[in-house]
Amino acid sequence: MKNRRLFWNIVEKIEKLIDSGQYPPGSRLPPERELAENFEVSRPTIREAIIALEVLERVEVKTGSGVYVLEHTKQSTEHIISAFELTQARALVEGEAAALAATTISEEELARLKQTLVQMEKGINPDAADKEFHLIISMATRNNAILMAVSEFWKLRDSSPTVKTAYKGVCGQSDEKRTEEHMSIYQALEARDSQAARAAMHHHFNRLINALFEASEAKALEEVRRQTSQTRDLYSLSHLVN
Repeated sequence: MKNRRLFWNIVEKIEKLIDSGQYPPGSRLPPERELAENFEVSRPTIREAIIALEVLERVEVKTGSGVYVLEHTKQSTEHIISAFELTQARALVEGEAAALAATTISEEELARLKQTLVQMEKGINPDAADKEFHLIISMATRNNAILMAVSEFWKLRDSSPTVKTAYKGVCGQSDEKRTEEHMSIYQALEARDSQAARAAMHHHFNRLINALFEASEAKALEEVRRQTSQTRDLYSLSHLVN
């Protein structure tokens, strides 16, 4: 936690320097070594701060050139929503939406849902079919607030770079499971079974969030391996014993 606080402290300090005009949009930040000396922290801490600033869209890292300040879009760390937060929120809202829709959905809407399932099974733009499936259910609730909430979830999923990257890594690898889960939701709605519809939707998102965790763990492990390899190369004694 101490390292985490230190890392965010550096982010805040650099943001203040940017906001004060010391580093205006388009300018280049000092080199990593200089920043480490100025803030009296390690270079790895500076690297973590730069990564965070890049995610916040305050800077752009240009390989071989440096770190450049971007135009500020007034975004704070509190407003960054992770793929995990989004998926949990979707599960809570869309689970209840499915339960409600089971009592209000029309035959026409069921037919439209069935068509999205056909598209998924045939691989005809499955991501678009997935989105339409969830929006049809939210419309079937006859509750505009639920429809607006689900629509905003999808806007965030389609616009947030971090969320898009996380979802891209897991959704395309599980099209068959996704289709099966959507079929279970559809069957519960067709049977007008609110409890089953809620459970099927929760099952769908539970599998998704677990896949996100697995992908995150794999990425972290790969980074550890990369760093270990670099350290091994740096301190290897193989050139002495060969």
